[in-house]
Amino acid sequence: MTYIWPSPAKINLFLYVTGMRSDGYHYIQSLFQFLNYGDTLKIIENNTGNIELFTEKKTILKKENTIIRAAKLLKSKALYYEKTNCHTLGAKIFLNKKIPMGSGLGGGSSNAATVLIVLNKLWKTKFTLAELAKFSIKIGSDVPAFIMGKTSVIEGIGEILHPIQRKEKWYLVVYPKIHILTKNIFSSSLIKSEAQKKSIKLLLQSPFSNDFENIVSNKFKKIKKLISILSLYAPARMTGTGSCVFAEFDDKISAQKTFSLLPQNVKGFIAKGMNTSSLHRVFYKRKTHVFN
Repeated sequence: MTYIWPSPAKINLFLYVTGMRSDGYHYIQSLFQFLNYGDTLKIIENNTGNIELFTEKKTILKKENTIIRAAKLLKSKALYYEKTNCHTLGAKIFLNKKIPMGSGLGGGSSNAATVLIVLNKLWKTKFTLAELAKFSIKIGSDVPAFIMGKTSVIEGIGEILHPIQRKEKWYLVVYPKIHILTKNIFSSSLIKSEAQKKSIKLLLQSPFSNDFENIVSNKFKKIKKLISILSLYAPARMTGTGSCVFAEFDDKISAQKTFSLLPQNVKGFIAKGMNTSSLHRVFYKRKTHVFN
């Protein structure tokens, strides 16, 4: 039986840069919150040795994206660590894309995590989640958090996770139709990396903010305008390195009311925060039925 697997979006409730390594990677502290909104993937394993991706978003197919990279990485690691001796491991992967690209919602990283978790079971390569998370950092700094699947404070370059429980609030997320490449923002000379690393307790007690917001909003005036508009109704800030802006609410009705007050040309969606990602909720609920 073939299932459709969730690939959820995320928002960064706060994001701070605390330093930079000699290789250019930045140290961060961030609070990673999953949303009940995202892409879906249908994954069918086979023995052709080929990994194929199918999607209506043709721009995704023009380069080796995170989905293909994740599947190839899992296969190479399985062969290296002798989790399998089968060189013909293959898959057909069908992507239904809802998360805007370059939006700060983690779509590419989420896609990679879903592929790694599902193919790990379908191919019977038997890596633990911790093992998948460890080598997935090669794909992107957000991938380990998606693999572990819990609301977490993230440190290091994305590989250190501290799971927490948080009230599952509602979020209004607005999208300015701007595609921002994370690597371009992280390479900005405007990043201030002298911020002192804080304890998790202090991080959660302090007002939340995003160190990249001024850099991005000054470069993209449309994002600055969206933050200003949304801030008329609720505290608003940017997620990740942009471009989406969000506001937090205690209930869905309040989020819907605010959305109705925004100009008609403002595009977005309303989603609920999740302490456990939708992939983990579905995967571990189904696993005894899907793969036996």
